[in-house]
Formats: sequence, C-alpha cells, structure tokens
Amino acid sequence: MDQAARMPALFIGHGSPMNAIDDTVWSQAWRGLGAQLPRPKAILVISAHWMTPGVGVTAMAQPQTIHDFGGFPDALFAMQYPAPGSPELARRVQSLLAPQAVNLDQSWGLDHGAWSILMHLFPEADIPVVQLSLDLSRPNLFHYELGRSLRPLRDEGVVILASGNVVHNLRLIQWQGTQPAPAWSSRVEQRVQACLNARDHAALLDYPNLDPQALLAIPTPEHYLPLLYIAGLQEDDETVSFPVRGIDLGTISMLSVRVG
Repeated sequence: MDQAARMPALFIGHGSPMNAIDDTVWSQAWRGLGAQLPRPKAILVISAHWMTPGVGVTAMAQPQTIHDFGGFPDALFAMQYPAPGSPELARRVQSLLAPQAVNLDQSWGLDHGAWSILMHLFPEADIPVVQLSLDLSRPNLFHYELGRSLRPLRDEGVVILASGNVVHNLRLIQWQGTQPAPAWSSRVEQRVQACLNARDHAALLDYPNLDPQALLAIPTPEHYLPLLYIAGLQEDDETVSFPVRGIDLGTISMLSVRVG
C-alpha cells in the first residue's frame, strides 16, 4: 500500500493522569497532534498500565473506562471515554500474532494510559479502540517482534498508539517542580531520540546500557516497553518525528514519537 495511505504509529509519554483534565502544555500538544492525524478505522493501544501473564487483547463490544489510580480529584474519576471496542480487530490481532497465544479478554477495558491521551487526540470517542497487554515475563526482543508482527494493521486503517514514558521514576519525582531536573532525565530522553533517528533499535532493546544512569531513568520496564512496539512498527523507508519532548516533574519524560 502507498505510504501516504499508511496510518501513523505513535508513542505518547502520558505522564500524570491529571493531563486528562488539566490544560497543560502536554494536553495542548496532544490536541494539536490529534488535529493533524488522519481519521482511522480503529485504534490499537499498548498501555504501560495493562500487564498480564501471557498476552491479552480486549475483545468486548463496549470497553469500560478504568480509573486505575488513587488520590486524585473526583473530577478525574468522573471522566468517561465511551469509545466502542472491536471484537473484529481483536481477532485480527490474535491472528497476526500467531503462533503466539493471545487471550481474547472480556474483563479489562480502557485504562488511563489509553483514555487520558485519546480524549485529546480523538475527543469524540467514536472510533473503536482495542488494548493489547504487556507480558512482563518476556524479554525486550519479544515486545519488539510483536510490534513487527502488527505492521499490516497500519495498512488496514488502524492507528497504533503506545503509551508510557521513556523516563519514569516516581520515587525521585519532584512534585514542587522548583529544582532542576536531574541531568540523567534529559540525557536518556535525548539518547532515545538519537537511537530512533539512527534506527539503532538494538540499542533501544538493550536499554540498561543507554546511559550510565539508565536504570535510574528506567527503574522498571513497563513504561518503556511500549516504545519497543513502535520501533518494531517502523518500516525501512520511514523516518520518525517527535511532536512532544521535555521532562515533567524532574523524572518523567513526556517524549512523543511519531512514525509515518
């Protein structure tokens, strides 16, 4: 299919759930990005916030809006993103990932890694959305290869959205925002950009060696792994762009990556 007809693949640094309801530089940027995107037939989301033994894909007709967080204002818990699901897309994902077993899930829905971004990208909530889970027991290459296997979806009208943060250290977060961000936060974000620009996917897979302090920036894998799906989705003739970049609260990278 002509590259012009190929849907983009996106990695969005989602940051705090409050970006769903607050008017921030991040939510403004997501709205601007959404205005530029072609309208897809459906959306497949890989979120840092759905981790399962094995691989699962949501297969219900009407996924629930999941408020998978605590300690935030009631207004955030009241948010709903009533997009339909797509059992058809779930089965297509299952077939593309074969022989890897994929569970057709009826219990999850759309977590905040999905809806806090989608409500800005596609505010009408009228495009079917399906989520793919992360199996953290599998090596980094497994996630990258799943991304490669999903490439045909982009030529079938599906936008693939990965949601996480390439730097994500909540233990060292600077809630007051008055201190300079630690140098390793920006350094790791910039190193990820350089690797994507150079198509150095091997370096992205070996993320503990991206920087001497990479494991401060990425102490646990779940917010980083979604990026590997987007790297796997990059076709040989495609470059990448970075619609959003920058560090929030000292230790959260808000980097966004667009392929296509």
